[in-house]
Amino acid sequence: MYASKVTLRKKPIANEKFSLYLDYYPPIQNPRTKEFSRREFLGIHIFANPKNKQEKMYNEKMLDVANAICSQRQVDIFNNKFGFIDTQIDKVDFIGFFRNECENRDNRWNITFKHFCRFTDNHCKFGDVSYELCNGFRQYLLSTNDLSHPNKKLHINSASSYWNTFRAVLKVALKKKLLKEDFMLQLEPIKTIDTNREFLTIEELKILANTPCDNMELKRAALFSALTGLRRSDILSLQWENVEMYQDGGYCIRTTTQKTKANIVNPISFEAYRLCGEPKEEGTIFKSLTTYVINKDLPKWVRRAGIKKHITFHCFRHTFATLLIAKGNDIYTVSKMLSHRNVATTQIYAHMIDSKKRTAAESISLQ
Repeated sequence: MYASKVTLRKKPIANEKFSLYLDYYPPIQNPRTKEFSRREFLGIHIFANPKNKQEKMYNEKMLDVANAICSQRQVDIFNNKFGFIDTQIDKVDFIGFFRNECENRDNRWNITFKHFCRFTDNHCKFGDVSYELCNGFRQYLLSTNDLSHPNKKLHINSASSYWNTFRAVLKVALKKKLLKEDFMLQLEPIKTIDTNREFLTIEELKILANTPCDNMELKRAALFSALTGLRRSDILSLQWENVEMYQDGGYCIRTTTQKTKANIVNPISFEAYRLCGEPKEEGTIFKSLTTYVINKDLPKWVRRAGIKKHITFHCFRHTFATLLIAKGNDIYTVSKMLSHRNVATTQIYAHMIDSKKRTAAESISLQ
């Protein structure tokens, strides 16, 4: 194999300028990543049509610099010195890499990306990624506010989730050999805390079902969630095309979940099917329901039912899970119905049931 020839070339860019780059032919191989490179952009821009003496002098000076680099690269290649290729990775945009990795991932990746952009002010190259920067991002997550609620501190469990996602991004970069150093073991995890997942008992759910609601579509959607376990995001986007006849003669929901992008085929009861309203061939099922409407009308409905608990729409999903487990359904089945990736996530609901049993047992006393 003969040595590559290095040629200085230019590429038109915005503002009537050229970007100077080196063209290697044949392409040269990075000694660390084993990937081949054909171009090396120098980060030097010149005027396409210099209008005065100053611009002409600037072009001459920059071309001299570029030609010097070109000559040095040719010498390095003849001497089998390719360290200059590896340094180019440091100039690669980590922000762009992170953005690309978020594609086809769940929304947690996008939120983590937004936090990282805010932390770095949208500027971060691979050469900037260090233990200090990553640990700084960890501290940022522990002290910043929620993106959706600017006046509310980010919950520790959310910070932990975003931190784990960021670590996953670093692992991808390491696997692709875009990072020179593996400092994962030096980065401490963010420990989560147990939270109280509120849910309705079957008696409270029946009371709520029999309580008038000013927004009937909200009522139908909430009860539908309690009978199917679907998240709010999935219910808001649910289409009639997602409702199919099941193999046992009943109905099922076939869809891709918004949060985890999991493909699910879950049977639903006829009672849940009726909550969808008058059947149609296509279109959104709960078409007038929005997050704003839910946040406005749900608390009124719950108060009217005389329920003192703080019930959000997500609590209906908790209700579905806890009631299934309380009825003796096995954890694995419930996990599949909830489209959990890990059964350990579903196990939390079993612990919630156990805590209610403890509370019930201690409510009887001879003292």
